[in-house]
Amino acid sequence: MTPLNILHVFRSPVGGLFRHVIDLAREQAARGHRVGLIADSRTGGDSAEAVFEALKPSLALGFTRIPMSRHVGLRDIRAVAHVTRRAAETKADILHGHGAKGGAYARLAFGQSRAARAYTPHGGSLLIGSHTLAGKFYLASERLLMRRGDLFLFESEFSAEAFRRKIGVPGGLIRVARNGVSRREFEAVIARSDATDLVFLGELRHIKGIDVLIDAIGQLRRDGRAVSATLVGSGPDRDALQARVAALGLSDLIRFKPAMPGPEALRLGRIMVVPSRAESLPYVVLEAAAGCVPLIATAVGGIGEIYGPQAAALLPAGDAGALAGAIARKLDDRVAAAESAIRLHERVAATFSIETMVDGVLGAYLGALENLRQSGRR
Repeated sequence: MTPLNILHVFRSPVGGLFRHVIDLAREQAARGHRVGLIADSRTGGDSAEAVFEALKPSLALGFTRIPMSRHVGLRDIRAVAHVTRRAAETKADILHGHGAKGGAYARLAFGQSRAARAYTPHGGSLLIGSHTLAGKFYLASERLLMRRGDLFLFESEFSAEAFRRKIGVPGGLIRVARNGVSRREFEAVIARSDATDLVFLGELRHIKGIDVLIDAIGQLRRDGRAVSATLVGSGPDRDALQARVAALGLSDLIRFKPAMPGPEALRLGRIMVVPSRAESLPYVVLEAAAGCVPLIATAVGGIGEIYGPQAAALLPAGDAGALAGAIARKLDDRVAAAESAIRLHERVAATFSIETMVDGVLGAYLGALENLRQSGRR
């Protein structure tokens, strides 16, 4: 395959989106492509900085960080100008925007007719409803930007269908390339000696359903069962969640830990709980499955695509009673929990690898570039 100049654009270096971009950039560079990154300069912290430093030697097109606002503002004009300039300097073949902001910047870059503009939402606008003024604004913006996209890449069938339903059918190429995990992650995770019964890993915000998990633990305590949990992550709802734990008298059972790498976090609990209200195709489920960690998850987004034949075990979102019951069953029958974890491990190993993900993305790039050639833009 002829080496491509690929520029990835994204805002916040946290969560599954960040992992996806880093994995993609690393693997593309390893295959001989010239890769560059553009990210927000005000988020991510020390852990993100360490990841960037390790990746920099592989980035032939360089790495820049500029201020990017979460909401629409004047900084967006400067960000678009920066992306435009970097695309010209690097002679980008692919401008790949990730998330709502990264996707907007990549598609709004001007004077880059030779570059294929690719967009992966990673949930983002797809998780926003149209019942609020803000939701209507963001979905309307997506419809306008849709006209400037050459390639729409989705990490799950769920996301592709949500895009079609909420925003419309793009004129550009549409492909699904599911998230994948590396071979080194397919080793059994051994819980630490001080591990709690449960562990949650993710951003501490309403959409992740941590409050439902806290309520489920409270219900189990009222039923005479003390179930411990470790909540790993950071986010805007941390203080509110800590207050909820204290108000329910669960401070002796629930501990909070700062964000950390997935493998390290998985060792802090014996059962992973993903109580989300909405998701796309979460890496945390793939990571836990790869590590043979027993899982409890909700039937939202693309999680059912990961579970496949085991999808009937998924829970309704927002139901603390159902979650409490599932937790009790997993704790009462450890053999069944381990067997279920092994079956999910085998499915993820066969279907959700980084190699397959990168093959799908690169193949989609080539398809988009061929469309540009046929249209006379290249």
